[in-house]
Amino acid sequence: MKRYRPLGLFVLLCASFGAQSLVGRAGQPAAGPVAGGSPFETLHFRPIGPAGMSGRIADLAVYEANPSIFYVGSAHGGIWKTTNAGATFEPQFQDQGLISIGDVTVSQSNPDLMWVGTGESNNRQSTSWGDGVYKSTDGGKTFTRMGLPTSRFINRILIDPRNNDIVYVCALGHEWGPNDERGLFKTTDGGKTWSKILYKNNLTGCSDVDIDPTNANVVYAGMYTFRRWAWYFESGGGETAMYKSV
Repeated sequence: MKRYRPLGLFVLLCASFGAQSLVGRAGQPAAGPVAGGSPFETLHFRPIGPAGMSGRIADLAVYEANPSIFYVGSAHGGIWKTTNAGATFEPQFQDQGLISIGDVTVSQSNPDLMWVGTGESNNRQSTSWGDGVYKSTDGGKTFTRMGLPTSRFINRILIDPRNNDIVYVCALGHEWGPNDERGLFKTTDGGKTWSKILYKNNLTGCSDVDIDPTNANVVYAGMYTFRRWAWYFESGGGETAMYKSV
């Protein structure tokens, strides 16, 4: 009889686990039709990525005369436009190749006139670079690249409130090495030609630019000296400072 004991013990264990399994199954609701008749009503979505790139919002541009119209620039998802205060968004700037956005600016006298600076300007290892500045005159339906193709990262674009053809572009430049196309640029002909109006050296980029709201001839700009390596990062010092033009 002893030789049958292991077999009997095995049968008892199987019966025990099977009973537990049946009990667990009995406690679960039986599969059946979903309320409302749709199999998707209880389906829950979860984000699966990319978590670090398109999820970051780089900039917002609001048409102040009608705040229901505004543009959203994302780190690696192009531009999104709403005309109903965010109830719905229309994707824009999806076919330009590099869709990392550093800045988006809308004219306060014409909501269809907008400028886009490509290349997310957050100084991180995971930022994606851009290929210059773009302009739209039809509210973002189409874009034309207007220059500065090697500026890499655009911190800010500013339209002169007196004249839409006067635009300032604050270019941070290449994170990983020297770059001459960095600093503060200006156009007076709507982007046909550009002048580099503030430049310190090939390791100092423009961090921000603004205009005195009471006197558009007064311009302020921030400059930032930095360089990144795969194993190290240097920032500040050098020509890092705030500058003013009257």
